[in-house]
Parts: sequence; C-alpha cells; structure tokens
Amino acid sequence: METTLHNITAAGPALIDRVETFLVDLPTIRPHQLSMATMNGQTLMLVRLYCSDGSIGVGEGTTIGGLAYGAESPEGMKLAIDTYFAPLLLGADASQIPAIMARLNKAICDNRFAKCAIETALFDALGQRTGLPVSQLLGGRSRESLPIAWTLASGDTAKDIDEAERMLAQRRHNIFKLKIGRREVDADVAHVAAIKKALGDRGAVRVDVNMAWSELEAQRGLAGLVDAGCELVEQPVASPQALARLKGRHAIAIMADESLTGPASAFALARIGGADVFAIKIEQSGGLRAAQQVAAIGDAAGIELYGGTMLEGAIGTIASAHAFATFRELQWGTELFGPLLLTEEILAEPLQYQDFQLAIPHRPGLGITLDEERLQYFRRDRKQGATVTAVRPAKLAG
Repeated sequence: METTLHNITAAGPALIDRVETFLVDLPTIRPHQLSMATMNGQTLMLVRLYCSDGSIGVGEGTTIGGLAYGAESPEGMKLAIDTYFAPLLLGADASQIPAIMARLNKAICDNRFAKCAIETALFDALGQRTGLPVSQLLGGRSRESLPIAWTLASGDTAKDIDEAERMLAQRRHNIFKLKIGRREVDADVAHVAAIKKALGDRGAVRVDVNMAWSELEAQRGLAGLVDAGCELVEQPVASPQALARLKGRHAIAIMADESLTGPASAFALARIGGADVFAIKIEQSGGLRAAQQVAAIGDAAGIELYGGTMLEGAIGTIASAHAFATFRELQWGTELFGPLLLTEEILAEPLQYQDFQLAIPHRPGLGITLDEERLQYFRRDRKQGATVTAVRPAKLAG
C-alpha cells in the first residue's frame, strides 16, 4: 500500500521509544594535516532514534581532530545526548521536527553538532514513514548531484601532486583544496604555486588556512596566492572584521568558514561584508534547516555558496548532500569527500562518486543502508564496554 502523510496521521503519532548512541573509530587512507591538528583516523558519533511505528532514523556527529577544531567532540556529543537530549526526546512525536528542535534549543545551549545529529535522525525516520527522501522533506532538490572538491593535506608537495594526478585520472575530482597555515607564509605559497603549476588548467586550486594567519601575514599571503593561480582562500584569519578588511583587496575570493556558526553569524557577516563566499556546514550551522537559513542569508546578501564538510562519514555526508541539493545557488560546489578519506566502508552500498560528482539517492530518508556487521566491528564500545541506551518507559496498564 502506498504510504502517505495522511495514512501516517490516521495511524497516530510515531513516538520516540529509544535513543541509542555509539562511537565508531575508522582509519584514514593517510594522515590529514591541518593548521591546528593532524588526523590519523576519524571518530563518528552515531545516534539512532527508534520510533513506536517501527521506523528508525540515524544521524551523525563528527568533528575535525577531536577538540582541536572546536568545543564539541564525538565523545562529548554522545555524553550530551545520553544525559540531556534523550529525556527530552523520549515520548515525543517524531514527526514534529520543528517542535522537537525548538524544545531542544530552549533547554540546551549551543551543542550545534549534537543537535544536527538528532535533526538528521528525525528527518531520516520521517523519510522512512513518508517514503520521501530528506531533500524532498526539506522543500525539494534543485540538482541531482553535487561537484566534489578533494582536499590535499599530506603536507608534502610531491605527494600532493601525485594524489591530485590520481584523482584526475580516475575522474573523481578536478577541484583541489590545499590545507596550509602550519609553515611560514612564503613556504605555503610556494607549495601552492608548485601544485597549481603541475596541474595547470586541468584542476582548480583553492586553499584553507583555518584561521592560522595574522592579518598582516594574510595580506602578503593573498598577494602570493593570486600570482600562484589560486582562486579562493578559506578563512585566512580568525576575526570576521579582519575578513571584511581583506575582502576585495586582492583578486581572489575570500570564504568564511569557522566564522559561520549558524544563521545569526551569517547575518552578522553579511552586514559587514565579511566574505565573498559562505562555506556552509550542516553541523556547524546547527542542523539541516539552519544550514538552509544560512544559505538564504547568503543569497539575499549576494554572497556565493559552497557546501563544506566536517570530514563526516557516509551518514553526515549524505545528509549534507540532501540539504545542499535544495540550495537555490551553489556556485562553488562542495567538498563532501569525507567517506573517501576513510579506509573502511560502513554502508551496504557505498555512496556514488563518479565524473567529479556525488549522486544524491532518491530512496526514502537519507537513502542509505548501514552495513551492520562492519558497524559492529568498528564500534568502540564493543572493545571498551556497553553502550548507553535511553528507553521510553512502557505505559502502565489500568
């Protein structure tokens, strides 16, 4: 029988019966070097919401380098959800996503990454009930696939060139973002120039400084990056005001990333003309709908858009893809390559990367199926103790 919203409403609400969280530790194909940390693996915090009608939604919370990037970590997200989120979720009508998120936002300060994981799981479960993909639940997609940039972050110029050549040969990526900021400015610029010279017109080159430069260093660095053929620099300095002062000084796009922490920060950046481009991340924004609000603010202010990543695994990556597919504009593509950085697959059917694009599934919810055997193998609690599961108390008879 066809499943419709009317059918679901007639059958009664789907209440959240159980909240399960666990950590999954996965190795990466190589060390991933950023200005603030070097990653040798990735930890995913996964949450599953079990509903009274049998539907199950899954969400992911992931960070870059543990606590090196920001105030949330996978371990902290798990603890927060187990302790503070779960009591507010149990017994709630899982279809009332805005109401649930408003309740969480009122009771729990910040914790944007954890909230994003919960909202993702709610939309995934709703998609299972309605038979609709998350992108349709978010208003409908504008595109069926997304351009995917690849980040070169070994720190070694020759290795990065070899890696880029392989990606071009495989038709997986032709946009490359270089992680810089750990070395002296002149050394970083020389690194970028050498890679761009090797790739020529076959690949676009961008850089991410992760706030490592002072404003004076950025002035020198931006001039060198323009000469090197670099087209965009992401968050060269920490201050939004400094970003605004840098924007327009050189023939290179300035993209805000760490300065974007949700709709309010997007509005503040737009007011001061702080960026040419917004790097939108669903976790950093505080959820899928919040990411859409950030995109709308950017659109209204004439700021171009880019779909960013927290190096999420498959769940967070495809959730991001569903959200980014709804954006009216996506001028700078995306960098949803997180699963490709991992050596292990946790999906029964991997995400589809081909011809420099990521395809967005049409199946219900997120459109993915977890490989439970692989997932169980990499769960941290299988090695260190039992998971914490919150369960809604059974209704007493009488």
